[in-house]
Amino acid sequence: MKWMINSEHVGMMIRDYLKEYQRFSRRILIGVKQEGNILINGIPQTVRYSLKEGDLLEISFPREQVGEYMVKEEMDLSIVYEDDSVIVVDKPAGIATIPSLHHPTGTVANGILGYYEKHNIPYTVHVVTRLDRDTSGLLLIAKHRYSHSLLSTAQKAGKIKRRYKALVEGNLTKDSGTINAPIDRKEGSIIERTVKETGKRAVTHFKVEKRLPLHTLVNIQLETGRTHQIRVHFSHINHPLAGDDLYGGKTDYIKRHALHCYKLAFEHPFTKEYIQLESNLPSDMKELF
Repeated sequence: MKWMINSEHVGMMIRDYLKEYQRFSRRILIGVKQEGNILINGIPQTVRYSLKEGDLLEISFPREQVGEYMVKEEMDLSIVYEDDSVIVVDKPAGIATIPSLHHPTGTVANGILGYYEKHNIPYTVHVVTRLDRDTSGLLLIAKHRYSHSLLSTAQKAGKIKRRYKALVEGNLTKDSGTINAPIDRKEGSIIERTVKETGKRAVTHFKVEKRLPLHTLVNIQLETGRTHQIRVHFSHINHPLAGDDLYGGKTDYIKRHALHCYKLAFEHPFTKEYIQLESNLPSDMKELF
């Protein structure tokens, strides 16, 4: 990364400039100091260097390390957007986002690493917006630790927008509404969540798009991002997602919970361009129509 210093930043230490103007986290700054490079006009400097007008500040980050357990795999990924900092994948249902102890392969992360190796991209996988194994749709991944840090901050501030479409059982009486109910772990389970007073705040906004004989297609905007939030909330109001047998849905018409992240919008961490992407409903959800 390179920046030309102007009069506004004269006299600032490199450390303060990177933290205040380039939004370096403490962790990233430490990494650069310990394993990266800091150059002013091609000459190595410390973070205490006082900037002068016309200085060219160049930062080299430590080399990305791929975890020992991460297996690189060749995979047919549907990449809908890519640049030097981010990559967006349209994930099919039935594939996990990242590996787990008992399932170290076959995930989007494994496929991304294989893609990086094939195209000589020297990064590892930094997932920004994770999706459940059986949720399909748009998935945002940062290519390196700096873009990941900036996008994670944006996500916590609610600046990364995702919209979902879900087919829920029954006929919702309201055309639109908000489900405001705290979510916590279900006692005795490490997977299931439930609405519980002791849980964390969880808010889901929805609007009916179409009513079918046995199901309702809803458009969903999350205000918070709790684990299984959409699934738990619609089960709570007695309209579980079609196919979601974990939360009371029937698998007669679809074999996975009918949930798709169809829209993703975010401000690019460096160019500041507002990027909006959309994905069509997958075939198994279309068949329910």
